[in-house]
Amino acid sequence: MLPRKRASEGVVVVNEETQNAAQENQNDIEIANASSATKKHRISATADNNNNSSSSNNVVTGKEGENHSISASIAEVPIMTLGNSNQTDIDEDLHSRQLAVYGRETMRRLFASNILVSGMQGLGAEIAKNLILAGVKSVTLHDEGTVELWDLSSNFVFSDNDIGKNRALASVQKLQELNNAVVLSTLTSKLTKEQLSDFQAVVFTDISLDKAIEFDDFCHNHQPAISFIKAEVRGLFGSVFCDFGPEFTVVDVDGEDPHTGIIASISNDNPALVSCVDDERLEFQDGDLVVFSEVHGMTELNDGKPRKIKSARPYSFTLEEDTTNYGTYVKGGIVTQVKQPKVLNFKPLREALEDPGDFLLSDFSKFDRPPLLHLAFQALDKFVSELGRFPVAGSEEDAQKLISVATNINESLGDGRVEDINTKLLRHFAFGARAVLNPMAAMFGGIVGQEVVKACSGKFHPLYQFFYFDSVESLPTEPLDSTEFKPINSRYDAQISVFGAKLQKKLEDAKVFIVGSGALGCEFLKNVALMGVSCGNQGKLTITDDDVIEKSNLSRQFLFRDWNIGQAKSTVAASAATSINPRLNIEALQNRVGPETENVFDDTFWENITCVINALDNVNARLYVDQRCLYFQKPLLESGTLGAKCNTQMVIPHLTENYGASRDPPEKQAPMCTVHSFPHNIDHCLTWARSEFEGLLEKTPAEVNAYLSNPVEYTTSMANAGDAQARDNLERVLECLDKEKCETFQDCITWARLKFEDYFSNRVKQLIFTFPEDAATSTGAPFWSAPKRFPHPLQFSSADPSHLHFVMAASILRAETFGIPIPDWTKNPKMLAEAVDKVMVPDFLPKKDAKILTDEKATTLSTASVDDAAVINDLIIKLEQCRKNLPSG
Repeated sequence: MLPRKRASEGVVVVNEETQNAAQENQNDIEIANASSATKKHRISATADNNNNSSSSNNVVTGKEGENHSISASIAEVPIMTLGNSNQTDIDEDLHSRQLAVYGRETMRRLFASNILVSGMQGLGAEIAKNLILAGVKSVTLHDEGTVELWDLSSNFVFSDNDIGKNRALASVQKLQELNNAVVLSTLTSKLTKEQLSDFQAVVFTDISLDKAIEFDDFCHNHQPAISFIKAEVRGLFGSVFCDFGPEFTVVDVDGEDPHTGIIASISNDNPALVSCVDDERLEFQDGDLVVFSEVHGMTELNDGKPRKIKSARPYSFTLEEDTTNYGTYVKGGIVTQVKQPKVLNFKPLREALEDPGDFLLSDFSKFDRPPLLHLAFQALDKFVSELGRFPVAGSEEDAQKLISVATNINESLGDGRVEDINTKLLRHFAFGARAVLNPMAAMFGGIVGQEVVKACSGKFHPLYQFFYFDSVESLPTEPLDSTEFKPINSRYDAQISVFGAKLQKKLEDAKVFIVGSGALGCEFLKNVALMGVSCGNQGKLTITDDDVIEKSNLSRQFLFRDWNIGQAKSTVAASAATSINPRLNIEALQNRVGPETENVFDDTFWENITCVINALDNVNARLYVDQRCLYFQKPLLESGTLGAKCNTQMVIPHLTENYGASRDPPEKQAPMCTVHSFPHNIDHCLTWARSEFEGLLEKTPAEVNAYLSNPVEYTTSMANAGDAQARDNLERVLECLDKEKCETFQDCITWARLKFEDYFSNRVKQLIFTFPEDAATSTGAPFWSAPKRFPHPLQFSSADPSHLHFVMAASILRAETFGIPIPDWTKNPKMLAEAVDKVMVPDFLPKKDAKILTDEKATTLSTASVDDAAVINDLIIKLEQCRKNLPSG
C-alpha cells in the first residue's frame, strides 16, 4: 500500500494493485536518483503521415503558434497532421520523472507506438492528453460528431467558438501544444476495421456494442494482435474493457526491482528452511523463483538455477528442494527474486460479455456492483440502438424503460443472471446516461491512458478484462424534483442533468483554496474550471505556489508550455484555467502556506473559504494545511502520487479523521557505522554519497567562508563550543585552506583522483587491516557475518568509464566551488585520462590504532573526547598560521 505521507508530484493514474514504479536497470536507477534530487530548478518539421483513411488526404504541417486554414470541407479533408515524429533519443530533461518510472526500454516502445483515440468528448480528450504527454509516436483523433454546448463541461480544449465544429478538428491544435514531438492526426469520416491495422492500440470512447464487437474481433485476430480498449463514462458511472489479444506477454508485472535478502542460515532439510537477517522484511511471495549467490558452505545453491519458494514469511521461507546431502551452510549468501514474464489470454469482447470472469473491484463495499453495471451498460446500449437517443435526465418513463431492458437481458442469462436488480441504482444510471462529467472523464482518462502504456510496452499488469466504477455517493442526499435536471442552455447542463441546478449554483459560488499548482494542481485547476467551481458572482478561487516552471514539468503539468519556463507556476496556471473557462474568478499568489505567511492567509481568509484542495509535494506543508482546516472546520481534499501509485483522502469536519490524525511510521534510519563502513544495500550507498557530497561541497565551503569573513569571531565560537563537532569543523577548514586548496583545474583533478583513492581503496584497505576476513567478535562469532559484506578495494584505472566519470564529476564540482575555470577538454575521455594519469598517488600505509565505529546505536561518526579543548586550541593556532600564508583575496 502506498505510504500516503510520501506521495509526490506526478500525473494522476490508477493502476491495478500490484503496479509500482521502479527502474528497469542500473542506468535507470542512476537517472531516477538524479532527477528526484533536483525537483526545483516545438513545431517546425515535416511529419509522417500516419493516416489510415482510404479517402483523399490533406496533410498540414506548421509551426507552433500559427493558424492554418483548411479550405476544403470536413468530408473532403478527413485528416490534419501536426508535430515531429523524429523521436530518436529520450529527452531526459523533459521525461526525467517518467523515465524513472518506466525505464528506457518501455519509453522506447512508447516512442514507437501509434495510437487511435475515437470519440473526442471529455473522456477522449483526457486519454489523448495523457498519451501525448507520455510521448507516444503518434495519436490519431477520430470523431464524426460536432461540438455541442454540453461538451464544454467535460472537454478542456473546447471553447464557445468551437460549437458546431468537428470535435477532432477542434481538439487537434491545443492538444498538439502539449508535446510537439508527437504526431497528431485527425479522422472525421466513418471508420472501417481495415483502418485499424496500422495502430498498436485503439481506444473507443463512444461506440455501439455491435460496432465494438466487430472492431474487437478484427483486432483480436490481427497478426500481430492490436490492443483494443473500450471505455465509457455515463454520468457517475464508468467502464473499461481491455482485449490485448489471445497471447499478451507482460514482461514486468509490477515494475519493481527484483527483491533481495541477506541469508543468515540454510538448513539441511527437505524442504530446506532459509532464514534471512531481520534488517529488512523480505518481499517474497509463495511461488516466486529465486537464485542464490555468495553462499559459503552450501555451494550447490550458487549454480544460478532459479528455485521456487513457498511459506514466505517476513524473514524466512522454505525452498522446494532437498538439501539434506548438500554441504553445510557456513556463512554469507544473497537470495534474489527472478522476475518472470506472464502470458495473459484475453477473450474477445463477444465472449467476454457472456463470460466476464472476475471483475476488478474498485470499492470493497460494493462487491455486488460490477455484475449489475455490466448489465446496465448493455441495457443502455440496447436502449440507444432502439430509440436513437439517451434516456432523458429526470424522466421516470425512460428510467423504467431502461430497467425493463436490463431485466429482460438478465433473464436471458440463465445461471449467470444477477440475483438482485437494484432499480434505484439503475434509475440513477438512466438519469445521468447522456452526461460526460469532467471528474469521471479525468479519472478514466488516467486509467485508460495507463492501460495504453501497458499495451504498448508490456510493463505493468493490465486490467483483465472489465472494470466498472460508480460514484453514486456523490449525488445530493435530498430528493430532487425532475425540473431540477432540465437543461438551462448552459455549459454546465451535463452536470445539472446529474446533480441538479441547486448544487451547480453552490459550486459556482464556492470560495476554494488550491495549495500548489504542479502536476496535481494543474489537473485540479482544470477540473474545477470545467465544473464551474468559483465561476459565479459570489465565487472565488485562490491558488498559490512559490515555484517556477522548469522543462521537466512539461511532461505532466499540462497547463504549462515551453515558452513558460522560468515563469511563476501559479500565475501561468491561473491564466490557462481562465482560457478553459473565462468565467472563472481566480487569484494567483506566489506564497508558501505556513506560519511565516499567516499575515497573508490570515483568520479572515480561512474563515471565508468553502473548501481546501491540497496539491503539495511534502508532508510538512500538508500537516500545516490540515491543522488550519481542522481549526477553522473546513473540508480538505488531500491526495498525492508516487510514480504509478496514488492516494487520496477526503477530510470532512465532524465526519472523517483529519490528515494528521494518523502518521506513517518513521522510516528506518541505517546506523552511521553501516552507512560508512558496512553498507549492504543501494540505499546505504546513496545515503553515504549524499552525505559526502554535502560535507565536501556544501558544508566545507560554508565553514571556510564563515572563518575567512571573521576569523576571530569564528575561532572564538569554536573554542567556546569545545565539542567534537567544533573540532570537526576546524579540521575541515584547515584541510581545505592548507593541503587541499585548489588554484588550477589540474589541482582539482589531483584532489578528485586522491579522493577516489581515499574512498574506494585506502578506507577499504584500512577496514580489512583492522578487521581481517577471519576476524571474530568478542563472543567468538565471525565479525564478517550477515548483514556485513566483506569489502574489496578498487584499483583505479583511467580506462574504466565509471572511475573516470567519478574524477571528472568531482573535479568539475571542486572547480565550481573555488571559482576555477573549467577547460573545454574536461569531458574528452582521452584528454582527461592523460591529465588524471599525471597525478602521483602515495602508497597507503594502514594505521594500527585506527578507530572504526562499529556501534550501531551511534548517530554520528564524531565522538567527543576529554582532550577536545586542547585539540581545538592546537587547530586554531595552525589555522592562524595557514591564514597568514594565504595570498590576498
